Amino acid sequence: MGSDAIEYTEVTPFVNSVEHQTVPRAFGAPGRYIQGHGVIDQAGHYLGRLGLRNCAVLLSERCEQAEGQRLLASARQTGIRAETLPFGGECSFEEIDKHLNALNQNENSIDSVIAMGGGKVVDAGRALARRLDVPVAVIPTLASNDAPCAAVSVFYTPEGVTADAEIYDVSPALVLVDTGIIAAAEPRYLAAGMGDAMATWYEARACANNPGGVNVFGGRPTLAGTAIAKLCAETIYEYGEAALEAAGQSTVNDALEKVVEANTLLSGLGYESGGLATCHAVAQGYTVIEQVHQNYLHGEMVAMGVLAQLMLEREQLEAEKAARFFKKVGLPTQLSDISLSGEDGDALDAVVTGAMAFPFLANMPFAVTAEALRDAILAASALGGSL
Repeated sequence: MGSDAIEYTEVTPFVNSVEHQTVPRAFGAPGRYIQGHGVIDQAGHYLGRLGLRNCAVLLSERCEQAEGQRLLASARQTGIRAETLPFGGECSFEEIDKHLNALNQNENSIDSVIAMGGGKVVDAGRALARRLDVPVAVIPTLASNDAPCAAVSVFYTPEGVTADAEIYDVSPALVLVDTGIIAAAEPRYLAAGMGDAMATWYEARACANNPGGVNVFGGRPTLAGTAIAKLCAETIYEYGEAALEAAGQSTVNDALEKVVEANTLLSGLGYESGGLATCHAVAQGYTVIEQVHQNYLHGEMVAMGVLAQLMLEREQLEAEKAARFFKKVGLPTQLSDISLSGEDGDALDAVVTGAMAFPFLANMPFAVTAEALRDAILAASALGGSL
């Protein structure tokens, strides 16, 4: 029915072997975060401040013909040499090896990688930088997920099937977000980012309530990570509708700035340092269904995961609150919204199997069974259909 579950093979708890075998708290973040309308035209300044001079710039074909030109112009103005690399469309090991081989044959020494575009470009840029052992700067053109600030790359086969994931010890050196570019994109992407970001608080809360829960870095969540995750959800609930309205008019206002920050920075820090749980487990489960994987965005699947987790936790009122908000911003709330049916037992079994394979499902403060998860998915869909 589609892709296999992702294997996070490098996730192991940080164990303190000196005294009580306790797991220390861990927090990670990019070296610098810059956000604002038009900041792409000052990209060279921010890159230069980090001492970057010879950059490999990974760009999609669309980006190279549009915003990428503004990036390259700014780099040239500040004396930065930028060698462009055309992104092939999938963050695959084959794609990374292609660019790595080309750069290794180049006489010019590369001191950094810049990844500009959507999530797969960003993931590929991180992976390439890791293999070159140089810093990476991330310039997202969408606010559709919380990947830009992360120290993670998800890999696909050349055909687009989810294959693996790598977790790195170093976060991006710079994340630069031009909200003018974000506002010009289809509003659906901003809404999807809200779905992905909304999960941050509910998953971090679950992880914090489980004494054995660990975050993406293999450590216990910090107070800062959990607080950031809570602020993320609060920001989206308060400003999400106004931000989406601004995006629909391709304009930048204070609400859009706040939500872009929540989707990108707060969610990125909150999910990595606060911890993942059922929301993303269910989202991974949906990716094994081909028509869902091909036609719906990550954040849309995570939104469905949010409702499933809240129903699993028997948080009826909070689930209703989330579902009402999702409906207002155009996110799915029931299985039919993502081309599925509760009557399709085989598809639902595949979703549950994929979700149960997600390692961070163990962050829930109680044991999750396949039967309970299936019931929660169906209950969440029923709730969405009733509002």
